[in-house]
Amino acid sequence: MRARDRLVIAGRGDEGAGSVLVLGVAAVAVLLTALLVPLYMALSANRAVAAAADAAALAAADAASGALPGYPCELAALIAAENGARLTSCRLDGITATVAVEGAVFGLPVAAAARAGPPPDGDRHAGRSLGSD
Repeated sequence: MRARDRLVIAGRGDEGAGSVLVLGVAAVAVLLTALLVPLYMALSANRAVAAAADAAALAAADAASGALPGYPCELAALIAAENGARLTSCRLDGITATVAVEGAVFGLPVAAAARAGPPPDGDRHAGRSLGSD
């Protein structure tokens, strides 16, 4: 019986090992989540600022061409603000608008620029459908 008692006593050292393993896996999952969520938020904010720049450039080009009423750069600033960004630069070259906008994520600036207007003169697809090559 003594050998059996020793075997039972020695086996008690493994009790709770599964709980420690589960706690370790849970801690790693929480740590990865804590690292990846801010990274995803920064990527999402960057995409949102780029979308605001695109929308502002399209609005400015439409206003410059006469498709929309108003002053192009004022309209670009309004559209950028509606999309959560701030217009930092607006340049017109005929009916082509180039804008730069800025936003913030975690207090750090995120910037993007966009151009809208007709294609450049040297574009190989100018005046032709894309399927006619």
